[in-house]
Amino acid sequence: MDLIVVHSISLPPGEYGGHQVQQLFTNQLDWKQHPYFQSIMGLQVSAHFFIERTGALWQLVSCDHRAWHAGASRHQGRDNCNDFSVGIELEGLEGDLFEASQYETLAVLCAALGQAYGIEHIAGHEHIAPGRKSDPGTGFDWTGFQRQLGWPDRCFP
Repeated sequence: MDLIVVHSISLPPGEYGGHQVQQLFTNQLDWKQHPYFQSIMGLQVSAHFFIERTGALWQLVSCDHRAWHAGASRHQGRDNCNDFSVGIELEGLEGDLFEASQYETLAVLCAALGQAYGIEHIAGHEHIAPGRKSDPGTGFDWTGFQRQLGWPDRCFP
């Protein structure tokens, strides 16, 4: 495992603070709870981590297990990024800004993952599945995050 993939999600879209994302990633979402959920009913996805707007961190899948966050994807000539990556979901919408607390948690988490797993690269879902995905989007501050984490340019998209 040598890649971190950053995503964004909120359920329903644009609503924050509930536990619907965690429920989706642990196959416990009540599909009848909101009309939007009917459009994603049966979706089977997971991520290793979820970071709330407050910066609260949830681990949903062990890093020693594969999560289903990347879908059809490619990074540096390798397909199927789920096979060699850790997926981190930020509570938010594609293109919107993220909270300072989320960047702080993300930086601490990425640093720990880097030490534990020898992570060499960080990319957005948009970078490994261009044209298919656009998260975390233009609201994610890659330059500021790189500065905060202190990793070299070669680690970033």
